[in-house]
Amino acid sequence: MADSRPNVLFVLTDQERYDYTAPDGPPVETPELDRLSRDGVRFERAYTPTSICSSARASLLTGLYPHNHGMVNNTHEADAIQPNLPPDLPTFGEGLADVGYRNTYLGKWHVGRDQTPDDFGFSYLGGSDAHHDNIDSAFGEYRADMGVEVDEADLEDPIYTDDGSLVAATDPVPVEATRPYFLAERTIEELRRAADADAPFFHRTDFLGPHHPYVVPEPYASMYDPDEIELPNSYAETFDGKPQVHENYVDYRGVREFGRETWAEVIAANRGFMTLIDDQVGRVLNAIDDLGLTDDTVVAHASDHGDFVGGHRQFNKGPLMYEDTYHVPLQIRWPGVVESGSVDDVPVRLHDLMPTFLDVCDAPIPDGLDARSLRPLLEGDRPDDWPEAVVSEYHGDEFGLYTQRMIHTGDYKYVFNSPDVDELYDLRDDPAELQNLIEHPDFEAVRRDLRERLVDWMHGTDDPLRQWGAQALG
Repeated sequence: MADSRPNVLFVLTDQERYDYTAPDGPPVETPELDRLSRDGVRFERAYTPTSICSSARASLLTGLYPHNHGMVNNTHEADAIQPNLPPDLPTFGEGLADVGYRNTYLGKWHVGRDQTPDDFGFSYLGGSDAHHDNIDSAFGEYRADMGVEVDEADLEDPIYTDDGSLVAATDPVPVEATRPYFLAERTIEELRRAADADAPFFHRTDFLGPHHPYVVPEPYASMYDPDEIELPNSYAETFDGKPQVHENYVDYRGVREFGRETWAEVIAANRGFMTLIDDQVGRVLNAIDDLGLTDDTVVAHASDHGDFVGGHRQFNKGPLMYEDTYHVPLQIRWPGVVESGSVDDVPVRLHDLMPTFLDVCDAPIPDGLDARSLRPLLEGDRPDDWPEAVVSEYHGDEFGLYTQRMIHTGDYKYVFNSPDVDELYDLRDDPAELQNLIEHPDFEAVRRDLRERLVDWMHGTDDPLRQWGAQALG
């Protein structure tokens, strides 16, 4: 009897802003991801559990908050608290392999200093020899075969931070020599192989972008005119009433001297990078159609976290729990199950994808997760006990360990900054999160309610902050 379980294609981008694929977002051309939203469901309130690569990706793999899987900061840094995942933690890759799925993985990894996707139920197909991963040299060999060798000195119109880090540039190569094109090409090759296999497949492609440096070739490098870029409303940030680390990060990231003109050029390059990736996603979606796999394949797209790109005058990410970096895109297409063009406004988390993939593929879901399957939502049913808020956390990066917790209800956001002033934002009246209302007397009841709910979450997830954090928030 034929196996009726669906195939799954999962596309994870690296540091993609939520609003780039939102209908009311800035004018960024993403027709292919828009197609995915049009044919499936777009989640309006998807959030990462933490805005740092290794931690978020480990949560996605395990369905656990960082404080429970232990990988609380980036694994490539010298101050990594836990450079590898404990081997006894269940992961969705291993769960799918156990029930007979053909699991393959391409691109960025960044979950473990000494581990690879092969350690977690996947057959790793290569493509990650940058962004802190040096698993293989496949992309370098691909470029060499094309006769393309470009280093930073050959890049055109480069933009650097004050301390010399590359932010953006034009890459003088053909589109076919870019990493996104290469990853799409390898994905299509694997889809062809999987189409002829007997077992259902789960394939994951992790693009190494639109994470900085925003280095793209023509026509993407000049696709967006800096003179037409409108800076985000949060660029009006004054840091008044905010934790001191917010302003410190402007200097730490080396963008103190960036003015409106420079930020417009950076944003234009970032959007060009986004459209380049979108076009490659389109090539993959077209291949699914051409191979006759569309009706039998669930397609999901998300990002590990977002990117400031000038929001709040910041670059990259850090101990700032703003929408720019915590709100993430999430679209899922499941023909015959998900209603085309639907929009879901319930709060969901990136690590909810772990049990979701298992559930969709009829694999057992482990006990003790900090996540729950989105399958009921995909089938058009919202359980009565679905949470009304999301909680995220942060433990630090190369700037130093800086503990934060955030609870987000849709209307309000409360941020617990253990070493500094807390934050409270009314997202209805202040979507740019410019005014910290933590001491405003009119919001005392809101502040108290969110603190109590955050304490309940700490106890419910065995947060190590639950003892003294509860005292501080009481």
